[in-house]
Amino acid sequence: MGLNVVMMGPPGAGKGTQASRFARERGVPKISTGDMLRESIKERNPVALEAKALMDQGRLVNDATMIAIVRDRLNRPDTAPGFVLDGFPRTVGQARELDALMTARGNGPLVVVDVTVPEAELVRRLATRRICLACGASPDPSRSADSRCAGCGGELVQRTDDGEQVVLERLRVYERSTRPVLDYYRGRSTFRVVDGAQAPDRVARDLEWMIDDAAAGGVPAGAKS
Repeated sequence: MGLNVVMMGPPGAGKGTQASRFARERGVPKISTGDMLRESIKERNPVALEAKALMDQGRLVNDATMIAIVRDRLNRPDTAPGFVLDGFPRTVGQARELDALMTARGNGPLVVVDVTVPEAELVRRLATRRICLACGASPDPSRSADSRCAGCGGELVQRTDDGEQVVLERLRVYERSTRPVLDYYRGRSTFRVVDGAQAPDRVARDLEWMIDDAAAGGVPAGAKS
């Protein structure tokens, strides 16, 4: 049975960092729709360039584009032992399509984890967050004096969607469009909530045991719990 995880939480909650850490430790791919979009943008893909215009305004990319990207990725052989999704689903429509994909895969339940952080802390984190132009990594905010990526030496810059006005719009979009997805999943035996305002190592430990607990007692997506 695969270990299939959806990492949810508002912008700045640290879900991307935690998703990468968990996926690396468990030997499954981390699938970030944001990373896939950025790779396509570098390749000047017309659909991705249209999506970039929306992302730069703090708006969501349309469901059809995101579903197509995720479906293609989940059909690759390296996802057989499982995966960690970061950035998908962001609408109820996407969540329903993911359920259909999971039913077709038939290799284990879908564990959904909501990483929660108070809004004031989110705004603070996003105002100081930077990304490496070369490898896309986001360094620990405590290393605010660094100008180069510790991993590859690339230049660290603020993301175009982390400006103050865009951040506020992204949080509004999350509240309006993504919160209903949490309601969609909340009643499932495989849904868990973790306090993302804790120290990163503590968040990682909580995520690990919550995911294992949910996977052990969970039911396949679409089935009644």
